[in-house]
Amino acid sequence: MSDQWLTWARKIQAIAQSGLAFSKDIYDIERYEQLKELSAEIIGEYSGQSTDEIVAVLSNESGYQTPKIDVRGVVFRKNKILLVKENVDNNWSLPGGFCDVGLSASENVIKEIQEESGFICVAKKLIALLDMNMHPHPKQIFHYYKIFILCEITGGQATCGIETEAIDFFPENNLPPLSLNRNTEEQIKMAFGFLKDPHKFPIID
Repeated sequence: MSDQWLTWARKIQAIAQSGLAFSKDIYDIERYEQLKELSAEIIGEYSGQSTDEIVAVLSNESGYQTPKIDVRGVVFRKNKILLVKENVDNNWSLPGGFCDVGLSASENVIKEIQEESGFICVAKKLIALLDMNMHPHPKQIFHYYKIFILCEITGGQATCGIETEAIDFFPENNLPPLSLNRNTEEQIKMAFGFLKDPHKFPIID
């Protein structure tokens, strides 16, 4: 089945949310609320989740709708890449997460690496800014951009955080089961491309 339904539902949701943020007319507000519910019905119909569950998620959103930002730290040691095992699905990912307000992208990734792996790092280079829709991730309600930043260990030691249960370094040809909501095999191999060629230009989309 085509995923066009999700694109349409997201667009309807974004129009509804922006309308609710800026409209002053009570009749327009009512129409935008109806569009928001329609978006939830579409997502629920095709995803298998209940409309009430979708409405509850969408109700947390306000203001002009923009893509959400996820940051991932790319750290190498002895030609192996740092991955952490996620508690939520018992699969592996580059350390990272949603960007926090008040921190830059590099500050966010440094924080995430330390919290999830115990290593203290410095950010060295932006290697990719990817649109999640253009990669084979499981479908999500919201639209995400993913920022990949090459980092270098300066201290600390392997220590699990509250969201992780294991930490390890893996070679390119022996990757563990990946947490596909967070990163794909294609993206991990993309990261290794920057280990092999430090002069590569950042990748977008």
